[in-house]
Amino acid sequence: MADARERLERLLDPTRTALVTCECQNGVLGDQAVFPELAAAAEKGGLVGQVRSLVGAAHAAGVPVLHCTAVRRPDGLGANANARLFAAAARVATAQPGAALTPGSEAAGLHPGIGADPERDLVLPRLHGLGPFQDTGLASVLRNLGARTLVCVGVSVNVALLELAFGAVDAGFQVVLVRDAVAGTPPEYAEAVLTHTLALVASLTDTDTVVARWSPDSPIAPQVLSGPRA
Repeated sequence: MADARERLERLLDPTRTALVTCECQNGVLGDQAVFPELAAAAEKGGLVGQVRSLVGAAHAAGVPVLHCTAVRRPDGLGANANARLFAAAARVATAQPGAALTPGSEAAGLHPGIGADPERDLVLPRLHGLGPFQDTGLASVLRNLGARTLVCVGVSVNVALLELAFGAVDAGFQVVLVRDAVAGTPPEYAEAVLTHTLALVASLTDTDTVVARWSPDSPIAPQVLSGPRA
């Protein structure tokens, strides 16, 4: 256990870490969510508040924060149409225009509860694909920031977070998943995915552990673990 704890502390070194939020948008987590069951699962688990705590801790520690979002043009141009998931999203957007993740719309915007800072944070939208590594430049941006570990939060464990974790590992990054700051549906399925799939490629932890590690009162000095960002 001591070895695992020490490894996690090194992975969370603020000088080599980035916080990545996945689809923490009004039209995903808000009252007019495209998939209401997912929004309900996130609300029940207190996801927005946990993400806000992590974003605040990252800002205080100088950890870069990146928000990966999903958008879809009203005409669907450039969007996928080759899976049931995309067809369902398109139907909901047609039936509930206010929930459509149209670029520049309120629905596509970041949920105000997560505490994003538009002057400091980076927002990387995607027009197609299942997750944030699909042609968004995410890997290159992370490398330019000097990040070696991604702390991943948001939705959903069903699809986008899987792609985010697998894409990060394939790109050579370490992944830490904050299990009380992610959600999927049904919740018992999400828990099984965390335990039996994502735990094989990522380190699982909780919000309190990450916030404590990024606190200025942390007993571990980041410069002891590694040098400054390149």
